Amino acid sequence: MELVVRRTHTIIDDKKFDGGRFAEHALRKVAVAAVVENPFAGAFVEDLSPLIKASASLGEFLGIEAARAMAPEKAQSYGKAGIVGIAGEQEHANALLTTTFANPLRAALGGGEAWISSMTKVGVPGTIIDVPMNCKDEIYVRSHYDGMTLMLPESPQPDEIVIIFCIANRGRLNARVGGPSFDSVRKP
Repeated sequence: MELVVRRTHTIIDDKKFDGGRFAEHALRKVAVAAVVENPFAGAFVEDLSPLIKASASLGEFLGIEAARAMAPEKAQSYGKAGIVGIAGEQEHANALLTTTFANPLRAALGGGEAWISSMTKVGVPGTIIDVPMNCKDEIYVRSHYDGMTLMLPESPQPDEIVIIFCIANRGRLNARVGGPSFDSVRKP
């Protein structure tokens, strides 16, 4: 199976202030999304392995696009999400977000030891989704517990799936709740 990409989105958010003090180094968050045709819309299909297998090329594409949008910065955290149009089921997005999808993302970013947090749901065009994010190298780096809220006005249509990958170049602005630092867990 080959996924049909109907539309792509790239969103970049640079933030230097979050109510405390101005940051010398901006927090950059990048979201890349692919709106794909849902080949299983309207029918129950027991075996979702064709979606899982097809997700590898989607992961590679989104990973490359995210790294390009983050440049010259490097990703320190990541997260993934999916919204399935109402003719499909939530499990269709989950099938596209497995390790088969995630490993090409990690390769495009130059690694990532930690699991990638995720969120999936069924929705209509304009459905809001919060994409959870965590440090890409160690889940317990609390400064990197964050997220990105997205809404795509025309997606997903009933027969579509929106697959989203988010990255950030640092932890939250003014983070100060303890735990290991990114530099202490980073692999050389």
